Amino acid sequence: MTEPRGVGSDSANAHRDDAARRSAARCVVFTVSDSRTADTDESGPLIERLLIAAGHTVVARELLRNDDIPLRAAVERVIAQDDVDVLLCTGGTGLGARDRTVEVVRPLLDKELPGFGELFRLLSFQEQIGPAAMLTRALAGAAHGTLVAVMPGSRAAVELALTRLILPELQHALRELRR
Repeated sequence: MTEPRGVGSDSANAHRDDAARRSAARCVVFTVSDSRTADTDESGPLIERLLIAAGHTVVARELLRNDDIPLRAAVERVIAQDDVDVLLCTGGTGLGARDRTVEVVRPLLDKELPGFGELFRLLSFQEQIGPAAMLTRALAGAAHGTLVAVMPGSRAAVELALTRLILPELQHALRELRR
């Protein structure tokens, strides 16, 4: 039997309550794209606005090309920082030859959270794009104590991932990472 959204076991609710009392998460946002510019990137600024509205801090936002070596160096730099809790990447998750974000990030994860991608695709299928949801390679996990999520580059995908999955469980996930 499944429980309605927002309802859980007493233990899960206690964890969420405890996590909600914690300080704001310190976040970095990467937009990974060969076609977006600072003027045309809608997803990076949307992530920043949603994080700030939820009471979190964005310590950096960068626009990176779909290029393995510089992207890997940027991810490694962020996950090595003690003053960053969360890295959110948008873009580079499709099937195109230049879509390499998942290939770069996955090997850097200590633990993968397969439920993120599974739930993201389910919600995308149900609420947004139907069977095209199977073409996304959304990914999340932990790397050196940093929560990392990789989302498609569309504005709608970012809004779905942040509002339905990431923000509701962000403090809970960070609590678990810090234990």
